[in-house]
Amino acid sequence: MIKSGPLTIRLVSEDDVAILSKWLTNPDVLYFYEGRDQPQSPEQVRKQYLNHDESSRNCIVEYDNKPIGYIQFYPLTDHDKQKTGYSKEPNVWGMDQFIGETDYWNKGVGTRLVSCMVGYLVREIGAKAIIMDPQTRNKRAIRCYEKCGFKKLSFLPNHELHEGIHEDCWLLEYGMNDE
Repeated sequence: MIKSGPLTIRLVSEDDVAILSKWLTNPDVLYFYEGRDQPQSPEQVRKQYLNHDESSRNCIVEYDNKPIGYIQFYPLTDHDKQKTGYSKEPNVWGMDQFIGETDYWNKGVGTRLVSCMVGYLVREIGAKAIIMDPQTRNKRAIRCYEKCGFKKLSFLPNHELHEGIHEDCWLLEYGMNDE
């Protein structure tokens, strides 16, 4: 468990299946995460988000003890390192997140969440770099990430299939090139 002020980040449990499915069937959330053509039933959530293994950590984000979102963080595989140019760098992590409770959008909660996770990955895990690849059209998320110290590393044309369209993304990095 990771705690920072009103934020708590904890592993997803069976008790979270219904709330994750609620968020992952909300068209406002899916517009930015997964796609409105990819709603997640409780069975799909259970299969995709409850598989805790040594590498990927799937977590629920709570704000004042209320579940409001999701974050996952994971060490890059050798294949992903090769694709992103980190082949010689150990301890590079990726992360993805969303705020599922839309009443918490535009209130600085995402910035607080990303800052908290970056601090944890750098201090506790020893991450040398952290990367994300948001769609270029997700300007609110990109502003949040830049506020947290991420920098645009490269433009990724047609990088992610989202709602039947190959979307452009940015490869954002925190860490390695800042030293």
